[in-house]
Amino acid sequence: MSTLAVRAPLAWLGPGRLVEDALVVMDGGRVVFAGSSKQLAVRFAGEAGSETLSGEPVPPEPDQEIHVDGFVMPGVVDRHVHIGLSDPGAVLAGGVTAVRDLAWPADTIFSLAEASESPSFNGPLIRCAGPMITCTGGYPTQSSWAPKGTGIQVRGPGDSAEAARHLIASGAAVLKVALNADAGPTLSDEDLLAVCEVGHEAHVPVTAHCQGRGQVHRAVGAGVDELAHAPWSERLSDDLIRAMAKRMRIVSTLDIHAFGKDTPEVRVALENLHRFIGEGGTVVYGTDLGNGPIPPGIHVGEVWHLYRAGLSAEGLLQALTYRPLAPGEPADLVALGRNPLENLGALGEVRLVIRAGRRAR
Repeated sequence: MSTLAVRAPLAWLGPGRLVEDALVVMDGGRVVFAGSSKQLAVRFAGEAGSETLSGEPVPPEPDQEIHVDGFVMPGVVDRHVHIGLSDPGAVLAGGVTAVRDLAWPADTIFSLAEASESPSFNGPLIRCAGPMITCTGGYPTQSSWAPKGTGIQVRGPGDSAEAARHLIASGAAVLKVALNADAGPTLSDEDLLAVCEVGHEAHVPVTAHCQGRGQVHRAVGAGVDELAHAPWSERLSDDLIRAMAKRMRIVSTLDIHAFGKDTPEVRVALENLHRFIGEGGTVVYGTDLGNGPIPPGIHVGEVWHLYRAGLSAEGLLQALTYRPLAPGEPADLVALGRNPLENLGALGEVRLVIRAGRRAR
C-alpha cells in the first residue's frame, strides 16, 4: 500500500483541533501524521522513521500528494442505514466512509459486512446488527420495506437470549430490538431484559426502534443503550429525558419524518432531542438511509435538523464522525469545498474521499 499525503488550507482533525496549513499523511491504512505542515521542522527525506520530531518519527515521504483547496475532516459515519436499499459506492462517494446497518437479513448482511473489510470493496466500511429481534408478528415482519428475514421472531426470554447470542456469534456489532406498538405486538419486558443481559455480557450495545406511547420508557427501564431514532411519536416527560441523557445516546434520523418539510412528527422529535441535548445527552448522526428519498452520502438536510435541535457547529462535526485524524487512527477522511464550521451547506460539497488510505473511486 502506498503512502498518501493530503494538504489543505484548513482541517478539523477532531474536537478542539482546528489547524491551518493542514497535512495528513497515511500509510498502511492508518494515519501516521495529522497536523499543521509547519509542525514539521524537517523535510521529508531519507529513510522513513530515521529522523524524529518531538520524539516521534518523521512521516515517510509520500508516494502521492493531493492538494485540496478546501477543508479536511475525518470521514463521516452514518449510524443508521439499510445498505441493501442503497448503493454502497454512492454512499462512499458522498463522503460517508463507514455505516452501521440496523436490520437486514442475516444471509446477506453479514457477508457484505465482511466484504467491506477488503481494499477492493467500493463502499463504506459496514458494521451491522443483522436482523432485528422482535416478537411473533411484530415489526418489521409485516413491513413492505423489509425482505423476509429482516426480523427474528422470538417467543419468550429464553428464545430472545438465544437469538441475541446467535447474532453476536454471527458478527453483529450491535443488537437491535423492535418496540413498535403502532405496527403490532412488541417484545415483553422480560424479552428486553434478556437481550440486554446477553448484549452487555458480550460488550455489544443494544439499540431500539421505539414507536408508540410508553415504548421509550420501557427501553430505558430494560437498560437499552441507544435509541435508533429520535423519539417522534410522543412528547417525553422531562424526568424521562433526564434519565435518558445519563445512560443512553440517540441516533438522529430526523429527516425521515419530514423529507425537507415541516411536519408534526419532526417537530415532536426536535423538541424531545433539544431537551435531551440540553441535559447533556449524546446524539450521533444517522439517516435511516433506504427509508424514503434520503440521499446517499452526507445528508445536509439531516445536519440542519441537528443544528435546529441545539448542536453547535463543532458538536455537529463530532456527531458526524467517530475517530479523529491522529497517528494510529483509520485513514478515513473527507475534503469539502468550504468550511462547514462557517456554513453547514459545505457538507454537501464533497471534493475528495479517502477510505483506509485509498482514494475512493
